[in-house]
Amino acid sequence: MTKQSTNRNILPIAVMFLLFFMIAFVTNFAGSMGVIVKNQFGASNAMSQLGTLANFIAYAVLGVPAGNILKRKGYKFTSLLAAAVGFVGVGIQWLSGPAESFGVYVLGAFIAGMSMCLLNVVVNPMLNTLGGGGKRGNQLVQFGGSLNSIGGTIAPILLGYLIGGEAAKASVGDAAPAMLIAMVIFLLAFVIIFFTKIPEPHWGTGEAKKDAHSPLSFRHFVLGAIAIFCYVGVEVGIPNTANLYMSNDPVVGPAIAGTVVGLYWLMMMCGRLLGGAVGGKVSSKAMLSVASAIAIVLLLCVMFFPETWVITFKGVALPVSMIMMFCSGLCTSVMWGAIFNLSAEGLGKYTPAASGIFMALVCGGGILPFFQNLLADHTSYLLSYIVPIVALAYIFYYALWGSKNVNQDIPTE
Repeated sequence: MTKQSTNRNILPIAVMFLLFFMIAFVTNFAGSMGVIVKNQFGASNAMSQLGTLANFIAYAVLGVPAGNILKRKGYKFTSLLAAAVGFVGVGIQWLSGPAESFGVYVLGAFIAGMSMCLLNVVVNPMLNTLGGGGKRGNQLVQFGGSLNSIGGTIAPILLGYLIGGEAAKASVGDAAPAMLIAMVIFLLAFVIIFFTKIPEPHWGTGEAKKDAHSPLSFRHFVLGAIAIFCYVGVEVGIPNTANLYMSNDPVVGPAIAGTVVGLYWLMMMCGRLLGGAVGGKVSSKAMLSVASAIAIVLLLCVMFFPETWVITFKGVALPVSMIMMFCSGLCTSVMWGAIFNLSAEGLGKYTPAASGIFMALVCGGGILPFFQNLLADHTSYLLSYIVPIVALAYIFYYALWGSKNVNQDIPTE
């Protein structure tokens, strides 16, 4: 695609950037809402994560079908559907406040999760197509990824600011401005995409031949899929639990807690930039093993550093353990790409199907944080970090031993 053709697509490209931003903004919004539902609906720590659980379970339900929708209906239909579903999902979450209904909130979170799944399926290939493929297409995807990290950083900071200093007074109404912003962006995206000509992929129309094998025939892929499940659970569980821990501390409060959690996602953005810079020189195996080992050490510090060890942040005594928490974002930032590369190595023609399975197992981002906070209800916030530590130990095992392809006899061409 020529530069002139790319310029003609500037508006849909901008919309895709906004939707890339929304994926992380709405996803992290669900985690930050845990502070609100814990107060307004009297939820336990575990129950406060049901919004996150519902958001990520949507990936398990829609992960593979979303790929089929894209293949059969194309970019434009899928992106329109994602924007419409996102608008409805966030709107239902807003209605849960006036309705005083925890069930309505969880339903809205699930519907919003369906939108995030559809967006994850469509925005990467669509940006690549709008850029004409090649280096220009990859450049647009990288820019989109940066905006995704920014959205993830802003969500907890904004929600913490809206809640204010006291978690005990938090209500869904406090989050209304953030929800309104999300709904306006979804509506704007829908209108622009509807009136814009979008280049569509040329999918093969022939009947798929039956194959004796699948991605699940490869041991290293199966173990890698479990690693992805664990990874997303770690990535989400670390900041979500920290947000609850700090927000319910009367000295710290939601505003400071949101800022610190935002720093975790900012560290993830920095880690992705660093990972991209050294990725051509360091193997995925080395990167994943070192990152998971350091993350385990940092989370052990979170668990066992005395709560009396504090530093002053914005005039507030903040536990040093929380500094270790947001530093772990540097480690988690590079894990998705490394696990995907190791798992997809040698899959050949089975790679597209493998991507669909990966998308379904993103549901780990809802399941592991739920069990982490269930443990927090019965022990303490800090001791609950044993859950992501165990998951990281598995990822470390996968990096060093489980990622070896022992099924090289299976034809992949």
